[in-house]
Amino acid sequence: MSDKIHLDRAHLHQLYREMLRIRRFEAKCVELYQAQKIRGFLHLYDGEEPVAVGVMSALEPQDAVVATYREHGQALARGVPMDRILAEMLGKVEGCCRGRGGSMHIFDREHRFFGGNAIVGGGLPLAIGIAMADQQLRPRAVTACFFGEGAVAEGAFHESMNLAAIWKLPVLFVCENNLYAMGVPLADAESQTDVYRKAEAYRMASSQVDAMDPVRMEAAARQAVHHIRSGQGPYFLECRTYRFRAHSMFDTQAYRSRDEVDDWKHRDPIERLRVWMVDNQRITPDEEAAIAAEIAAEIESAAAFAEAGTLEPVDQLETFVLMDKVVQEVAS
Repeated sequence: MSDKIHLDRAHLHQLYREMLRIRRFEAKCVELYQAQKIRGFLHLYDGEEPVAVGVMSALEPQDAVVATYREHGQALARGVPMDRILAEMLGKVEGCCRGRGGSMHIFDREHRFFGGNAIVGGGLPLAIGIAMADQQLRPRAVTACFFGEGAVAEGAFHESMNLAAIWKLPVLFVCENNLYAMGVPLADAESQTDVYRKAEAYRMASSQVDAMDPVRMEAAARQAVHHIRSGQGPYFLECRTYRFRAHSMFDTQAYRSRDEVDDWKHRDPIERLRVWMVDNQRITPDEEAAIAAEIAAEIESAAAFAEAGTLEPVDQLETFVLMDKVVQEVAS
């Protein structure tokens, strides 16, 4: 895959469609959550869509993806079917993890999507292991590891960065810096707020990108992947972004003002791209309407599929649970 972006009409429409698809899907998730059809925690991606879409557009099928707990958008952009994602979130057997993972643990082997991770920074060591294996088995494969800026305070982050640099592992470290690490302002938690500079301590190539600009985001992702695929070692990409919704559905957002959120919404990446395309005659009202209708139909079909799905029978709940067997083997 080329490291260059061809900004023809079709590609611009694809960028717009994929971001809008994530945004509308998340809105449906809110509706289902409020109806108590999705249970537990729910972390939404509104505002951060260009990161997932930009990175996934730079990857190839043999590449691996390690996600965070805010991973619905990443899974959709990677190509995991929407109906299976939503069924998973509703706890149905038809979900990509048979309903056992839920919102924070989307996994899909076919797309080499190695799951969301509820532990902050928990995916980093996993990415190192996958990249080590791929270095031997899939010489051109890249492992893209997503994490938030809060994860850079974890020991696992520094251990993973160090090993990736020493062994020149094909890892793309994607830091989704939404400035709040749940609810703590970045400047209150980190002495170095330009997070990409932390990679310099490990002599790792790095850069920072305005992830509210979809075109810049994709260009930066392609450049980073090209660096890795050409054998130059890992790359650290800091994506400056902002989540428009709360950290999770239980978050009161006492740490930021409504005015701040509204100000960032004026930089909405989806609207930013739409307006640019309209102003430059790259999209017509009919084309906009057709894209919106296509997405709405897909979401309604996925919701119907998920709601019609089946719950795991009670007598099957211990399937895949190995602890009892392990205890018995150790005891014997």
